[in-house]
Amino acid sequence: MAVDSPPTATSTRRVVLLGPPSSGKGTQAEILAEHLGVPHISTGDMLREARDAGTELGERVESILSAGELVDDDTMADLVAERLSRRDAQQGFLLDGYPRTLRQVRDLEGLLGSSDVDAVLFIDVPEEALVERGLGRGREDDTEEVIRKRIAVYREQTEPLVEHYGNSGVLETVDGNRPIEDVTAEILESLGLVHKGHE
Repeated sequence: MAVDSPPTATSTRRVVLLGPPSSGKGTQAEILAEHLGVPHISTGDMLREARDAGTELGERVESILSAGELVDDDTMADLVAERLSRRDAQQGFLLDGYPRTLRQVRDLEGLLGSSDVDAVLFIDVPEEALVERGLGRGREDDTEEVIRKRIAVYREQTEPLVEHYGNSGVLETVDGNRPIEDVTAEILESLGLVHKGHE
């Protein structure tokens, strides 16, 4: 039987989760972080925390967001460095939403140095299924045109990371076009947290 308790502190885990909009990445990140016993660190959470903290970095983020602009790579690198320096991330972390570009990959590699990441999980879902999921949320601004544009931006900026990490030998591709529990089971198996054929 699979054990639900987190691994011991010796099994340091540094995991990056990749996936297009509506792939279920956020849901899987929360589940996986609990299994690994590491913090789930999302881009959105980092931005909100920095803004609310009122630090110099937080004020920089606030001014960028207030102007309706995207947070630049240098500021994102500073945010990630600050978050990963905290005590709860010393035994590992799960990054969700970062890195998004090859420049950010280089920034992260520079930050982590020789330790680097242990695994990169790519949740793969066909575009038509992503559009259907997006429309199913029922949000007024989630039109098919907007959803397809988000996916196109993802393909241009973030999909090259799949090839990069694949060449690095740390990439695991997971079929995300299935029920949540099936996707979770494959992710846990790919990380060696459960063994195939065991519930």
